[in-house]
Amino acid sequence: MGSIKDKTAIIGVGCTKFGELWEKDAEDLIVEAAFEAMDDAGVTPDDIEATWVGNLYDFTGLSGSVAAEPLKMFGKPTTRVENFCASGMDAFRNACFAVASGVYDVVLACGVEKLMDVGGSGLPVDMGHPALRGASAPAMFALTATRCFHEYGWTREDLAQVAVKNHKNGALHPKAHFRRAITLDTALNAPMIAWPLGRFDSCAMSDGAAAIVITRPEIAKKSKHKHDYAIPKANALTMHAFLPMYRASYDWLGFPATQNSAKLAYAEAGIKNPVEEIDLAEVHDCFTITELLNIQDLGFCKQGEAPKFVRDGHADVGGKIAVNASGGLKCFGHPIGATGCRMLCEITKQIQGRAEGAQVKNARLGLAHNLGGPGSVCAVTILGRPD
Repeated sequence: MGSIKDKTAIIGVGCTKFGELWEKDAEDLIVEAAFEAMDDAGVTPDDIEATWVGNLYDFTGLSGSVAAEPLKMFGKPTTRVENFCASGMDAFRNACFAVASGVYDVVLACGVEKLMDVGGSGLPVDMGHPALRGASAPAMFALTATRCFHEYGWTREDLAQVAVKNHKNGALHPKAHFRRAITLDTALNAPMIAWPLGRFDSCAMSDGAAAIVITRPEIAKKSKHKHDYAIPKANALTMHAFLPMYRASYDWLGFPATQNSAKLAYAEAGIKNPVEEIDLAEVHDCFTITELLNIQDLGFCKQGEAPKFVRDGHADVGGKIAVNASGGLKCFGHPIGATGCRMLCEITKQIQGRAEGAQVKNARLGLAHNLGGPGSVCAVTILGRPD
């Protein structure tokens, strides 16, 4: 199998504030993020040779005009990528392949979602079972939590401590949707969404966009960020069943898509001991139970030990591996197409030493993890310094 390791470079990133952005539409958001990324890279729209955009809810079949129209990238290839919640990171993945292959020199990967305009009190999804119609995302992930409670003896306090950690981090980030620290009691006493998941165990619907300028390392060495560009060390994406929880083999104790993508990414990057070699990780904490399972599936700790890993401070900024130093989806919310690109923006700025929120000291290697659907697809990207 081939590899893109060290064959591409990130020279610019941009991200809007996430939240209930009623005064802006999707076009406003993608323009803001893309031009921030281009300004950061020191390039203009004329320098961008191709664009990939992650977007889910404008409806299936909509073309690359999601990005081409507002950015006026006419006469150039623009591709819309849709892959559940991994859409943004998959857009980045395809952009990297195009540069690594030698077809393009400078490209743009971006993601955008305007969920507040969709309406409703949650994601407009149907889990598709012929009998269990209308199951919501909180309901399905709640079943995962109850299984872990039964198998491992985990408690609601174990879930709540994840929310407390992430809100502490998110309170420091100027672009987060929710910028307020919370206590364990606040999390535990919040209204219930789907037992055992309460309000603070669940990420919010949000609006937002993020963008990344990608080129080859030899060009990056002459760019505005010639001394601190980021290098993709691995980029893996794997699929599992469309609805894993309806398969007889599914044990509800982890996500095979994450486990498979992590294995491929670590092999590509040459990582043997992730918790010792990786400095920080942005993981897909759509629910607090998801972050705990991600910590295990990514190999940061043994099965069943994620709550202790968090409780002992190993996932804190300053711990063994800072997990969601930005505040994660818990504080940013989850505008589907934008989330993966936002994570990559966060990792890039962390290893450059210019994080907008809590800075991880001497960060050299970071991981971004994007889980899509009810565990159907997962993308794992590892970024490092050029030296």
